[in-house]
Amino acid sequence: MEMWNNPSCGKCATARETFELNQVPVTLRPYLDAPPTAAELADVLDRLGAQPWDVCRLGEPAAAELGLAGWSRDEADRPRWIAAMVACPQLIQRPILLLDDGTAIVGRTPEALARALATPATH
Repeated sequence: MEMWNNPSCGKCATARETFELNQVPVTLRPYLDAPPTAAELADVLDRLGAQPWDVCRLGEPAAAELGLAGWSRDEADRPRWIAAMVACPQLIQRPILLLDDGTAIVGRTPEALARALATPATH
């Protein structure tokens, strides 16, 4: 499993601790220092079954500076959202878990972490 990780994020710390306690190997990707490409983010969104605005952190200062709250949320604007999130990776929700079975989960809740642990490829 790969985890898009922000070392200073409490939700990321909880996910790291959960996987360590359950002896699940995780590759940490410091996505703020190694941002995804537009193609990678589009792939992750497909794996999540989500649109970019579903996993965009609109409370971030960069979101306010860009005026993201007022951006259209339709398929035609998907590339614009992805480009903004690639340029400002702090806008990407965290932690994102890329599971070995090809799916992905935003691991912010205990329930989401439990789903990740229950995925057969994590055992």
